[in-house]
Amino acid sequence: MTPLIRLEGISKTYHLGEVDIRPLQEVTLEIAAGEVVSITGASGSGKTTLMNILGCMDRPSEGSYRLEGREVAHLSPDERARLRNQVFGFVFQSFNLLSRTSALENVELPLMYWRSLPGAERHALALEALRRVGLADRVDHHPNQLSGGQQQRVAIARALVTRPKILLADEPTGNLDSRSEKEIMDLFGQLHAEGITVILVTHNPEIAAVAAHRIRLKDGRVQEDVR
Repeated sequence: MTPLIRLEGISKTYHLGEVDIRPLQEVTLEIAAGEVVSITGASGSGKTTLMNILGCMDRPSEGSYRLEGREVAHLSPDERARLRNQVFGFVFQSFNLLSRTSALENVELPLMYWRSLPGAERHALALEALRRVGLADRVDHHPNQLSGGQQQRVAIARALVTRPKILLADEPTGNLDSRSEKEIMDLFGQLHAEGITVILVTHNPEIAAVAAHRIRLKDGRVQEDVR
């Protein structure tokens, strides 16, 4: 069976003046559809660079990246943007919500790129996404009227509204208390049960332990890749 994601010999080099920085070096790994995957490692190990490449926010300097068997390492910017909007959902530590807009309007934002989608349908999809994360009664609230856990739920709803196959989460519980952290991880578990592939970038060993597939990076290389 073709893996959902296959990286082979992926390296990334940044040229800073006369100095070359290589945050990723010859990374090879596979991720199957429907897995929960954790990516861990010390600061500077290459976690964020790897996530950016996986999510088509950056491209590798070397190597092959195949998504469902399709080579994506050399796609055009428009093609990569289409993948980001239709295949991936992104959740970040800092929530990245617009402060002057409601929860509903924040969730609708990714659908604005779907120009053929009528406004009423965008509205309905955003309402459904908020219902999935347990915030059907908070649709008109602004971020400053929500707790940290609720704000992260809005961010997850925004990631889910395009019905992505893959959810990429970068330190999704880093700004949350322990109760909210558990709620968010329970939600990720529900999404996994629905068939969504969940990839968690984290420094928290307790968060990493929930994943059946665990990848650890060190100095830009895969140190451990276990299921």
